[in-house]
Amino acid sequence: MDGTTGNSAAARSEAAPQGVATSLTTGALARRLGVSPTTLRSWDHRYGIGPAIRPDGRHRRWAPHDVAVLETMCRLTSAGVPPAEAARAARETAAGAPGEGRARAAAPEPAIGAGSRAAGSLPLGDVRRECRGLARAAVRLDAPALEQQLATAVDTHGLVVAWQEVMVPTLHAVGRRWASSGDRYVEVEHLLSWHVSTTLRRFSRPAAGSGGASALGPVVLACMPGEQHTLALESLHSGLSELGLPTRMFGSAVPAEALTAAVDRLGPAAVVLWAQARSTASLPLARRVAGARWGVKGARRGPLVVPCGPGWLGRSDPGMPWPTSLKDALDILEALYTEGR
Repeated sequence: MDGTTGNSAAARSEAAPQGVATSLTTGALARRLGVSPTTLRSWDHRYGIGPAIRPDGRHRRWAPHDVAVLETMCRLTSAGVPPAEAARAARETAAGAPGEGRARAAAPEPAIGAGSRAAGSLPLGDVRRECRGLARAAVRLDAPALEQQLATAVDTHGLVVAWQEVMVPTLHAVGRRWASSGDRYVEVEHLLSWHVSTTLRRFSRPAAGSGGASALGPVVLACMPGEQHTLALESLHSGLSELGLPTRMFGSAVPAEALTAAVDRLGPAAVVLWAQARSTASLPLARRVAGARWGVKGARRGPLVVPCGPGWLGRSDPGMPWPTSLKDALDILEALYTEGR
């Protein structure tokens, strides 16, 4: 470095107010925290979480102390603490008071039906507090927070409650926002879906064998031809593995011939067919699968066909149970193995 450059840097440092040289602009801080500059300005206006340095005639600058306060603010709001309470706790924490702990104590987790109306600009309705934190993390594209909060939800509540009362309401909120705003929020939906899928697989046990006293085959899990939505099937796969029941997951858009060939080869105890939309719920294909038979003459048997998903509403045959929740589906399939069918 030559002397001219060094002198210029020193001159700029002297000309700037103390601390400005090491502080961040609003845009740089927003990128660092994963929020928008508008959010930072709103927090400053509403809750007094603003920069200590405000040079005359210059853009606001955020010093390390300001950054620490905002990092605490982001962490608390991502966990579902209301913004006003999170701001108060962030300021107290920065001042050396145990405010973060008081924020958690002052905001006890409500039961379903006792939440706020929106989080992270997503319309959530009345939901668990974890949904609000998950929504804020998704809108910020905060992958580490999503991963941590999803894992905590499963650890705390178990798979069924975490899926039905945390993951599903947040996914629905993102889906509604995406549908109503064109291409906006597609990145939010994709990131949240990927982390939900990753969490479900992480909590799945290794595939169980299909032997045992009853010698029942596995549960086949497949989306109908043309159906791309797999998360609900993934949650069922995780729940069945948690129960130690054998499964074969075939995922999205399984062609009809491939599905029937798999059923003939495996001799499954049950076949779960997921249809998100009515257009993919094919009753003739479900009947074809239900009509499959195998075994020795006089003791031939076939699978229990379990249509799942909103696409099957009012469309399944008698004898084809239509579970309306993850718990219902698990109860039906567990009973199948318990009774030895």
